[in-house]
Parts: sequence; structure tokens; C-alpha cells
Amino acid sequence: QVQLVESGGGLVQDGGSLRLSCIVSGSIFRINDMAWYRQAPGKQRELVATTTSSGSTNYADSVKGRFTISRDNAKNTVYLQMNSLSPEDTAVYYCNADLLPYGSIRYLNYWGQGTQVTVSS
Repeated sequence: QVQLVESGGGLVQDGGSLRLSCIVSGSIFRINDMAWYRQAPGKQRELVATTTSSGSTNYADSVKGRFTISRDNAKNTVYLQMNSLSPEDTAVYYCNADLLPYGSIRYLNYWGQGTQVTVSS
């Protein structure tokens, strides 16, 4: 069974930093794109950043220059370094991955359970 488990969320002051991690575990043959999404109270889930298996990255305009997505393919882990945080970044952050489980003939999409990030003013 495939699982995505996030960690690293918490409470931080305006201007502070946090680093989120997401470990993918289970019977996995290959991981393709990985991403971070977030959902603030009363708002739709939005894409924050993506990274391909080769390391290419893309960011939402609202986080460009402040957030950095990276991955360690050997550890099946994706990270999100978040700097210069503001209260507008407060949300539940979710890890997402397109991956090929052993025994599957197609890539499947998985979500983590989310980790809360709260930025106080």
C-alpha cells in the first residue's frame, strides 16, 4: 500500500521559515511528478510548487522567490523550503505524487494527509 506522509508543519511568526517533508512509502516502481498544494480555510486547494523526476520545478506566482521545492529520489522524498512566510501562507499543505506502483500498468495519483502551517502576525 502506498502512503505519503508529510511532516514539518507548525506555528511560525511572520517572516519566519519552515521546511516541509513528504516521504513516499510502499511498493513503488517509479515516482514521476511530485507537488505541494495548500488549502486555506474557506478556499479551494491550490497548487504551490511542482517538481519532475528530472528535477525541473515550477511555482505559483504567490510563492516565487520565497519557496523552494526539491526532491531526493533515493529517499522517495520531496521537500518544501518556505522562507519569508506571511499570514497569507497559513493553510494545510498537502503532498501529491504521480507514481507507478508495482503491479500497476499505469501511473496513479496519491495525496498525503496534510500538515498544518500557521503563520502569526
